[in-house]
Amino acid sequence: MFAKTNKYTTEELTAFVSEPAFDEGSAVRCDPNWPKISIVTPSFNQAVFLERTILSVLNQNYPNLEYIIIDGGSTDGSVQIIKKYEKYLAFWVSEPDRGQSHAINKGFAMSRGEILAWLNSDDTYLPNTFHIVADYFRRNKKVDMVYGRCNMIDENDVIFQETKVVPFNFRDYLLGLFVIPQQSSFWRREIFFEVNGLNEENRACMDYELWVRFAERGANIKHVNCFLANFRLYRQSISGAQKYQNEYFRILKKTRKELLGFEEDQLRKLYRQMLLFVRHPLCLSRYYFSIIRRGRLSASI
Repeated sequence: MFAKTNKYTTEELTAFVSEPAFDEGSAVRCDPNWPKISIVTPSFNQAVFLERTILSVLNQNYPNLEYIIIDGGSTDGSVQIIKKYEKYLAFWVSEPDRGQSHAINKGFAMSRGEILAWLNSDDTYLPNTFHIVADYFRRNKKVDMVYGRCNMIDENDVIFQETKVVPFNFRDYLLGLFVIPQQSSFWRREIFFEVNGLNEENRACMDYELWVRFAERGANIKHVNCFLANFRLYRQSISGAQKYQNEYFRILKKTRKELLGFEEDQLRKLYRQMLLFVRHPLCLSRYYFSIIRRGRLSASI
C-alpha cells in the first residue's frame, strides 16, 4: 500500500482527473469490509476546477464511499457539473450558506462515515489515497488522525512544489515550523464531533484551528510518508490572493500565545527549526529540494 512514496508526475495527475475511470458498481456500493469514508466538498463558483475535484474522489474506486457536495449557490455552471455525477453522490445541495466552514459542518452533520475529510473544490486527491488511508486506520486502531505528503499545483495541474510536512510535534506545529496539509488529512469521526467541528467564525485558518483542538483533546496524530493529495495554489485562490492574510496571522499569534505562554520569538523559532532539521533531515531536504528543482516558492508556506 505504501510503495508509491515518490512524486507523481504532472502527466499522471492530469490523466487521473481528466475523465471518469471508476467502476459504477463500486461508486454506489457500500462494502462493509472497508470502513466508510465520508468526503465533503464545499463549493462556490469553481466550475473551472470542480469536475477535476469530483473525479479525483470518484476515480479512487473506493468500495465504501460517501461523497457529499455542499454548493453555496453557484451561478457559473457548477450545478450542471454536480448534476452530471449526482447518482454517485450521497447528497448535494446548492443554496446560500454562511461560508466555507459552515458548508463543511453542514456536510459532515449528515455524514455517516467512520473516517472523515474535506476536499475543497479546486484541490484533488491522488490515486489510491482512500485505500492507503483506510488500510492505515484499520491497522492502527489508536490513531485519531493521519496526514500525508501533498503536492502543490497550479491552475493547469502542473506540480511545482511539495508542502513542508514532517511527523507531528505539537509545539513545532504551533510555531509554524511545518504544515499539516488539509488536502491530505483524514480523521476519525469521533474526534471531529468531540471538538464540535469547525469554528464557523474562522475564515482564514479553520484547518489549523481544528488540528490544534484535536491535539489539545489528546488526539493521536500521525504522518505517513506518502503523497495523498494536491493543493492548488494560483493567483485567484484564497491562499494565492492572501485574502484573509491579516486574520490568518492574528489567529496564529493569538493561538501560540495562549498555548505556549509567550509571543513568537524569532531566535527561539530558529533554534527549533535547526532541531527540526536534525530530527527530520530527509523530510526537510525533500521539501527544499522541491523548491530548488522547480525554482518557485509559495508565499503561503
